Amino acid sequence: MTALLSRAALLLALGSALAAFAAGFGSRAGWWHFRTGFQILTWAAYGGLGSAILGFIGCLVALRRRQRGKALVSLVSLVIGLVVVGIPWNMKRTAQQVPPIHDITTDTQEPPRFVAILPLRKNAPNSAEYEGAVIAVQQQAAYADLRPLVLNVSLEQAFSKALAAARDMGWEIVEAKQQEGRIEATDTTFWFGFKDDVVVRVVPADQGSRIDVRSVSRVGKSDVGANAGRIRAYLERVKR
Repeated sequence: MTALLSRAALLLALGSALAAFAAGFGSRAGWWHFRTGFQILTWAAYGGLGSAILGFIGCLVALRRRQRGKALVSLVSLVIGLVVVGIPWNMKRTAQQVPPIHDITTDTQEPPRFVAILPLRKNAPNSAEYEGAVIAVQQQAAYADLRPLVLNVSLEQAFSKALAAARDMGWEIVEAKQQEGRIEATDTTFWFGFKDDVVVRVVPADQGSRIDVRSVSRVGKSDVGANAGRIRAYLERVKR
């Protein structure tokens, strides 16, 4: 009985983990639509919850019978199950804490505009046109820390630092025109392979040069905070 319980918990845990892994990377590989991937992830979470429950029960039974090996197997199943459940739970929790927007910029009054990337977004569900106050108010409430970066260096130096930082981030550089102070790039997320586009603007400022950034998702109503996080990480890298 104990052996059967521990094995069932482990098999369910491993199957759920495999399904969660495939949910994202299958979407990235184009095997199915990302919404299908989310559905697979949901079912993987249910499986993870089931394995966690079985693992917990199996661990208690095995410990009472002093079967340490089977208790360890059940404990491993419990941990794997909780990890699988935790992934979509954390995503949902984060989504509930941020506004349902996917266009983030350091300048909501006059956001940087895409030029070279527009053909790449031709069939994207999300428009590259900024929606103005509709999302600016939501962004300012949720990400009040996002501001332009002013560097006490020349335009040429600021542009070089901005371009180097974009490359260090692992972005695919689509176009970089120093004379226009514009850098456009695409960042592909690791798990589901979502493509988010970024445009960087470098202009003169009273104390040197000003860098503005805009990051926009191609799909999805909410970016679950990804674009804001990307901009923060980028600006920190530029400062180095």
